[in-house]
Amino acid sequence: MSLQSALERLATYRANNTRASQDIFRNGLLVLQKSGFKKLGDDGWTTLEQLTLASIDVGRLDIADQCLQLIADNFPNSPRVDCLIGIRMEATEPPETALKYYADILEADSANVAIWKRRISVLRRTGKVEKALNELVQFVDTFYTDVEGWLELADIYASCNQYDHSFQALSHVLLLTPQNPFYVLQAAETAYTSEDFSLAIKMFLTVVDMTDADDSEQLLQESTPLGITVRAWFGCARRIAQNANLKSSSNTSAPKNLELLDELATERLRVAYSSSGQKGEIAKGRQEVFAWVATPLA
Repeated sequence: MSLQSALERLATYRANNTRASQDIFRNGLLVLQKSGFKKLGDDGWTTLEQLTLASIDVGRLDIADQCLQLIADNFPNSPRVDCLIGIRMEATEPPETALKYYADILEADSANVAIWKRRISVLRRTGKVEKALNELVQFVDTFYTDVEGWLELADIYASCNQYDHSFQALSHVLLLTPQNPFYVLQAAETAYTSEDFSLAIKMFLTVVDMTDADDSEQLLQESTPLGITVRAWFGCARRIAQNANLKSSSNTSAPKNLELLDELATERLRVAYSSSGQKGEIAKGRQEVFAWVATPLA
């Protein structure tokens, strides 16, 4: 592979925020060996940082150390370098050593977001969930607009079966990023898991509204649901419709005409799974889905 091709591939991974460590290492090593990063200006250091993380992932700590030394020599006392050193430390040192390293940095600079996140990550990974939770609550209280922090908080609560608290954390995510249907879907599924079925149906329908390609110019019957729209229709269909009359902890009113909603969701799922599969893999499991939607409601 040529140097130019390797650089372009690495740039694509960065642009897409893709963590393909093996391929990044292969291409990044070529760039390092040919000193290609020196020709890229500021992007060259970003490439070295990318290679550092990939090298740690694949266990080539010698290459990680080489890259880290080059970066540290050029950017002494950089917060990003401090974070890379911490990640490198996590690979070989005891968790307590990394935690102390992060704590020392935070004592000098409590606004270091990257270091604070790494510390929380180590706490959670080592089973200190309660401490990680407390620090994360403090973190999002300090940096309210950090969406990743709220998502992590929601995930920790969900892992502890505290779905109401998880949904509350996701509510802040929706306030910060109201146009992201994936977060709405996550909130809908969390509401479903906590048995707030009325709220779950409402949010599943919101996902459909956000993601369905239909406009008034195109009839609903002529379109085929794809992606998370299909997942949202699953949430509106059958079993959830049976339970939508249960009391809602959020006092959300149950949708009217549940039978009609069930018919619509069933029709949408039949359409989604009616293709032969040439347009994608969505048609897989068609027989199972058809049998499921054909089962009479109890």
